[in-house]
Amino acid sequence: MNVSGLMEETRVSVLLDLEDEIRRLKKELHAVILAHYYQESEIQDIADVIGDSLQLAQQAAKTDAEVIVFAGVHFMAETAKILNPSKQVLLPDLQAGCSLAEGCPPDLFGRFKQKYPNHIVISYINCSA
Repeated sequence: MNVSGLMEETRVSVLLDLEDEIRRLKKELHAVILAHYYQESEIQDIADVIGDSLQLAQQAAKTDAEVIVFAGVHFMAETAKILNPSKQVLLPDLQAGCSLAEGCPPDLFGRFKQKYPNHIVISYINCSA
């Protein structure tokens, strides 16, 4: 077996061990993993639910799991917590941001509202709480 074949075999073995450990912890902690459809296939493979932000919010609202692990971005995890406040919601990547949500910084939006106080704001779900 060549070195690259051995490295790939080792990588697969490590991934399988990691997947087994994640599955064990999900069961032990009564957790559910919700993954946005843009996540890597390895994350989708261990997720309980894969979907867009609306589908995942709906699943978060009705899960009976004690812990919700959200493989997505901030606003998705925030939405899950708002819809299910008694649950522990975890966001594994705290740097996970959404370019759509970041496209309207709060300070600029505040200045816009001051300049145009009579304008109506229509906001999509991709907004931080």
